[in-house]
Amino acid sequence: MYLAAAAPQAENPYGLMEALEQGGTIAWTVFIILCGMSVGTFYILFTKLIEQQKVINQGKKIRATFWRSASLREASAKLEKNSAYKQIVDDGIKAQEEHGKLKDPVEAHDWLHGSLARSEGAINSSLNGGLAFLATVGSTSPFIGLFGTVIGIYRALIKIGAAGQASIDAVAGPVGEALIMTALGLAVAVPAVLAYNFLQRRNKAIAEQLNGFTVDLLAYLVSDGAVKPTVAPAPGAPVAKPAAAPTKA
Repeated sequence: MYLAAAAPQAENPYGLMEALEQGGTIAWTVFIILCGMSVGTFYILFTKLIEQQKVINQGKKIRATFWRSASLREASAKLEKNSAYKQIVDDGIKAQEEHGKLKDPVEAHDWLHGSLARSEGAINSSLNGGLAFLATVGSTSPFIGLFGTVIGIYRALIKIGAAGQASIDAVAGPVGEALIMTALGLAVAVPAVLAYNFLQRRNKAIAEQLNGFTVDLLAYLVSDGAVKPTVAPAPGAPVAKPAAAPTKA
């Protein structure tokens, strides 16, 4: 006996591409907008993660080696070029030099504090760049998908009215298109909201580290190096042993 040849499977007339073709210009426009939002979301997510990780690694290096240097200029020279912490240190050194050139007397603490706060604010603003796009995508993409949903339902109602009866064949395509647009809007919104909250939390942690470093740097500058954080001994450095107690005669 010979096995009967398997019948070819019929193509699905209600897939994504078929729904977009039935929806026409409006469906394609909504689809392209949502795809662009999704691409922008993941681009910002990965680029910001790389940028944040660089600042976090710089902070670890600062805590390990920065305060062991003999002077701020020497410490700044050891930092990575164009790093966030180097920008704060260089701005602090520049502000200290410019304070002596002021004609109107201003306390050194107020002048340095303002300069360092401005530098820290510029770094935080750069880290927050792009997060507004994520917030916009998270709040608007469901409504853009809902717009496609409304158009799909509207087309289904038109077909029902033209046919005179609500047959499955008449409404399956437009209703499927409407559901697909709803799903696409949610699929774009959820990653955007999660990425926004995740990056915002990391930015908050980085801002706290930058603020702590700025406070330590300000204390170092206004005290001419007398006040600085206590640092752990360098790896491999000999540990001083406590002096032996004097023996009784």
